[in-house]
Amino acid sequence: MPILRRLLPYALAAALLLLAGWWLSRPQPVAVVVHEVGRGPVEATLSNTRAGEIEACQRTRMSTIVGGRIDDLLVKEGDRVQAGQVLMRLWNRDLDARMAVNRAQLGAARERQREACSLAANAEREAERQATLVQRGFVSASVEEKARTEARARRATCAGAAADIATAEAQLAATATDRERTVLVAPFAGTVAKITGELGEYATPSPPGVPTPPAIDLIDDSCLYVKAPMDEVDAPRIRPGQPVRISFEALPGRHFAGTVRRIAPYITAVEKQARTVEVDVYFDQPDEARGLLVGYSADVEIVLDHRSDVLRIPTAALREGNKVLVLGADGVLAERGLRTGLANWEQTEVLEGLAAGDLLVTSLERAGVAAGAHAVAEAATAGH
Repeated sequence: MPILRRLLPYALAAALLLLAGWWLSRPQPVAVVVHEVGRGPVEATLSNTRAGEIEACQRTRMSTIVGGRIDDLLVKEGDRVQAGQVLMRLWNRDLDARMAVNRAQLGAARERQREACSLAANAEREAERQATLVQRGFVSASVEEKARTEARARRATCAGAAADIATAEAQLAATATDRERTVLVAPFAGTVAKITGELGEYATPSPPGVPTPPAIDLIDDSCLYVKAPMDEVDAPRIRPGQPVRISFEALPGRHFAGTVRRIAPYITAVEKQARTVEVDVYFDQPDEARGLLVGYSADVEIVLDHRSDVLRIPTAALREGNKVLVLGADGVLAERGLRTGLANWEQTEVLEGLAAGDLLVTSLERAGVAAGAHAVAEAATAGH
């Protein structure tokens, strides 16, 4: 017994040393970021594969029909113009001179017609008078026939003069048409976006198949919409009338409500890029779009389905096979399989496998984060 009493302190010291060694060598819990599972809205959405852009409902890149020197430039870039307003005029004084000649010819033809038709009327009255004299026996029938022949000739001359008037009017109209070719007129009200050319420079029309800069680029910025490319595999799920959220890089944090108006009836293939279908999205509140610039890059998010109050988790927390890691009350990470519903890039609906209040691990990229590992919550985010 005395020996045991002498050995007891040494045994206790050895046990303490073993306990300290175990404590120091035990696995340290992994610090993880967790998300408290909660309820909220979830949407199934589609996003454009490449940046879309704002388009004007009406836009015309106007070119002159004929070539010529710019003689009048009646607008400048940024000007607002009305439909029918003259924007540019090429040198056309030769056509003005030709129109003056045509008007003079038309006036002369009308005078000739008045004279010829007046003579024809007189000749016809003379023929009737000679016919009366023949009936009374004062003149021979040959005199009447001569008078009627003269009347018919005069009437033909009158008709020919009318044809000359029609010819002169057609010549005047042809010259006026040629003159119109030298004038650019706004087909609708809008804003002059760009002008190519200066006073005195030569404006060249665009030959067929050879693109050249337009003389005037006119935009109707009172009506805007977004054209966005969507992946071809998503095309069967897109329908006119679906709601859309629109955002712009130039306006971070702002979103605009829109609606799918049109889906292109063909697929666009861009070299070294995905095959896409163009979708036209119109603003639900056009007044909100006023002031946006044509050409702004835009992103669209088409809402396919929406559920307002469902159990949901961050989509980034899902692992392969719809599995997640949950931090239990014992501090051990457990893997669970889920049955999911609607999903998008941010949120996924949970149908089975989790309950509200569960702590879901979101820092999956950290070393040591695996099922069975001890863990401690470093930070938590709410699920609402």
